[in-house]
Amino acid sequence: GGPVGAWGGISTEHPLGVEWGTGRDIFAQLLYGLRISLLIATTATILTVFFGTVLGIISGYAGGKTDAVIGRTMDLILAFPFLLIILAMSGVLTQRLTDLGVPDGNPSRIMYLIIVLSIFGWPYLARIVRGQVLSVREREFVESSIAMGASRYRILFKEILPNLWAPILVYATLTLPTYVGTEAALSFLGVGVLPPDTSFGGMLGNSVSYFSVVPSYLFIPGTVLVVLVVTFNLVGDAVRDALDPRAGRV
Repeated sequence: GGPVGAWGGISTEHPLGVEWGTGRDIFAQLLYGLRISLLIATTATILTVFFGTVLGIISGYAGGKTDAVIGRTMDLILAFPFLLIILAMSGVLTQRLTDLGVPDGNPSRIMYLIIVLSIFGWPYLARIVRGQVLSVREREFVESSIAMGASRYRILFKEILPNLWAPILVYATLTLPTYVGTEAALSFLGVGVLPPDTSFGGMLGNSVSYFSVVPSYLFIPGTVLVVLVVTFNLVGDAVRDALDPRAGRV
């Protein structure tokens, strides 16, 4: 049945109310859902930054066939309909992950979300990094290192990479809130974690059935999600302005 009291059972014991049917505290669900959402978004961001940076550096510095292959791979990934692919392949790939040793259920679903977000995310950063590398590799300190016989590893990761941290950090801080919102949308569509675990998207999906009775079930997790994403975006804008003041004046 439904919770006792107004607005979904809001009281001193349950400041945000309780969940319809199960009686679980909404505040506790938000904290637990935040943990899962940040786990997925943070891990996917780290993988996106790693692969996007490495492949972008290699593509921009190597040129020729290597650049062409990586470039066509990026174009191919970006050409796929992101949402349709994730929804269509969810059941098959989560089962495949289970066959590979990932525990069945929510662990395989979390792993699936991390993988697909990373796969569809790294080409955007790789393009940015590639463009920066094309500019940096023509500078005098890089040409001097080449003339002195420095190894390719040293040139790439000791000379070029330190000059790329600003756009990489800016991209990372802006990608994290994007992945939080994307994970919530995918969980809302049924691709995310299953009960008894929860995430923001799962809470929003469950709230639809009870919106006409207790609208707070939708408003509370929705408001927290909006505040979280906006906060991360503001942090990303602050990092961008600090590392590249000219970008803030455009």
